[in-house]
Amino acid sequence: MADRDIATDETTRLIASDKVEGTAVYNRSGERLGTIRNFMVEKRSGRVEYAVLNFGGLFGMGGDNYPLPWDVLTYETDRGGYVVDLDKSVLESAPKYADSRQPAFDEGYGREVYGYYGVNYPF
Repeated sequence: MADRDIATDETTRLIASDKVEGTAVYNRSGERLGTIRNFMVEKRSGRVEYAVLNFGGLFGMGGDNYPLPWDVLTYETDRGGYVVDLDKSVLESAPKYADSRQPAFDEGYGREVYGYYGVNYPF
C-alpha cells in the first residue's frame, strides 16, 4: 500500500476523534465559548451522544464540562470550529459537571441534557 492510500485523520466528510478534541466552539454571535474536551459515543450504535464542552474557568483552565447533544453543533469551516445557537447565559444554566463529579450518563441524565436544549433524546 502506498503512503497516499493510508487514511488521514481528516477528510471532507470524516474527522478523527483526536482532531475533534480541543476544537473551538462559538455561539452564533462569534463569541468563543470553549473547546470540545471529548465526546461520548453510544457503545452499540457508534453514534455520538454528547460533545463535552469545557467552558468557563480562567485562561482555559478550571472550567466545567457541559455535555451538548451532538446534533446542536454545526461545524463551520470558515471558523475552524463548531457553532452552537446558544447565548452564554443559556449555557451557564445548563447541565454541567466538574472533573471530580462525573454524572452516570444514564438514560435519565441523557433525557435531562437533551430536554434542556429542546432536543428529543433518541436513545
